[in-house]
Amino acid sequence: MDAQGRGRADNIDPADQWVLNPRTGEYELRLSSSAPQPAPPSAPQPAVPSPRSGTRGAGDTAGGGRARGRTSPAPGREVPPQRRRRAAPEEPPPGRRGRRPAKGGSKGKKVLMWTGGTMAFVVLTAGVGGYLYLKHLEGNVSTTDVGDAGSSSFSKDEAFNILVIGTDKRTGAGNEGYGDKGSAGHADTTILLHVAKDRSNATALSIPRDLIVDIPDCPTTQEDGTKTVIPGTQGVRFNTSLGESGRDAGCTMRTVKEATGIQPDHFMMADFNAVKTLTTAVDGVEVCVEHAVDDEKSKLKLPPGKSTVEGEQALAFVRTRHAFGNEGDLDRIKVQQQFLGSLMRKMSSSDTLTSPTKLVKLAEAATKALTVDSAIGNVGTLKDIALELKKVPTKNITFTTVPVKDNPAEKVKATVVLNEATAPQVFDMIKNDISFTEVKQQKKKEAAAVAARLKGEKSEPGEVRVRVLNGGAPDGSAQKELDHLQIEAGVTKSENAGNAPAEVAKTTLEYDPAQADQARRLADILGLSGSAMKPGESVTNSQGLPTMTLTLGKDFKGAGIKLNASSMETPDVDKSTADKVQCAS
Repeated sequence: MDAQGRGRADNIDPADQWVLNPRTGEYELRLSSSAPQPAPPSAPQPAVPSPRSGTRGAGDTAGGGRARGRTSPAPGREVPPQRRRRAAPEEPPPGRRGRRPAKGGSKGKKVLMWTGGTMAFVVLTAGVGGYLYLKHLEGNVSTTDVGDAGSSSFSKDEAFNILVIGTDKRTGAGNEGYGDKGSAGHADTTILLHVAKDRSNATALSIPRDLIVDIPDCPTTQEDGTKTVIPGTQGVRFNTSLGESGRDAGCTMRTVKEATGIQPDHFMMADFNAVKTLTTAVDGVEVCVEHAVDDEKSKLKLPPGKSTVEGEQALAFVRTRHAFGNEGDLDRIKVQQQFLGSLMRKMSSSDTLTSPTKLVKLAEAATKALTVDSAIGNVGTLKDIALELKKVPTKNITFTTVPVKDNPAEKVKATVVLNEATAPQVFDMIKNDISFTEVKQQKKKEAAAVAARLKGEKSEPGEVRVRVLNGGAPDGSAQKELDHLQIEAGVTKSENAGNAPAEVAKTTLEYDPAQADQARRLADILGLSGSAMKPGESVTNSQGLPTMTLTLGKDFKGAGIKLNASSMETPDVDKSTADKVQCAS
């Protein structure tokens, strides 16, 4: 539904109803005293949105009609019974206030937002509050039942993956020049967002729409409630995993799992309108181009250097394929990543977070274009997600793209396939919750006993006895690390013990407490944290002497590179972080 169909019937902007209570120092949602109304309501009264797929407006009855027998409100306004009056209009009850964020650069303001504004709703739920208003926003959101394609619930104590989808479906006025005419809404822009278990970092993995994949069979729930299985297909473009043959976002989630081995837990989806309305809500987003742009197809015109884009111009910026690089989808992905980083910085700036007007406009714009899976389609869960995303520093949010190469089966290059040399390591890092950026050890989170494992005397390197196993690092890593220990570090009493019984995510060192001085020396050489040191039992080496066991996990960065080093040996892929300003070229 377009913006006109969702507008407030009485033309009162919800943002204008935020006022400062001088007694509490808090911003509170109140209706303007000049607005005609029979009784002062206790919550903001935006128009009840029309029902959408999987949702019902707050003012609808079970039968689809409006409730009767109420005091007549202002024209076009519905006032739910629980909102009719309050005992003390000048002091709203607890739970209906939102504290104005303090100015400054605190970590609490580093809120993660994503493509097409799919995360703006969770920003407001975490930063403003007001349960009844949040329920109104929830009514804006459409939901899709994806069955077992995702998780049935959201856990605040685990790593999670959200598949963010921007479709090429033409909705709303002014979008005739974008996407395919009559498109059912393909997966035009897709980002797999992985948020680490400890919330210290996140990875945004772009999936090219022209990547050749196999789409598995997909159980779906139709609009009439019936269930059907859409047959899978092999060797097709990734973007056809949505929209084609009636496939829903659950099919796209299943395709991602099939192609990468990574299980998306939830999805968030928006269309072209989200970019336009969201950038307008924040008064534009700053972009940078190395050369002047004059693209006839997208109508994008920009001078060299920095510019601020919003609305139609912002959409043209992220949609153009002919102004940058080789005019292909992979170059467009890089530009989109740069745009999203700038959008995130603008949304998390004090200029935005201290403005009730912008916050409300952000939430209204985003939720009207947002579709999510049923498991996260309620206000409580969306608020939980917001609070978890709020913990991630922008400097540790990495943008990268699935490693690909030209499709060797094509003479005229139009599609891409996985680069098997680097893609598996990228996927493994995400599956095993390994950051693409340096994340400093947060020792304050470690128990005192764990941190104490690093404290004490250290033996000489020549006295350290250790066997090295490969528990998930690249092939040959155990021997390479052994060579470094013996030749460079002086740990001559070391040996290669082959592969570990099972793969592990993190490198560990197991030792007998009597070998603690040896363990501390090896931890110093390797850059191990206290949590990586595992007091236990020693084993015997090839000479029958007690020895420690070093198991190289999937976080192993290379021989001689400390695990806590500032330089990281990650796959040879292009990457950037959300805190850096970049210029498109």
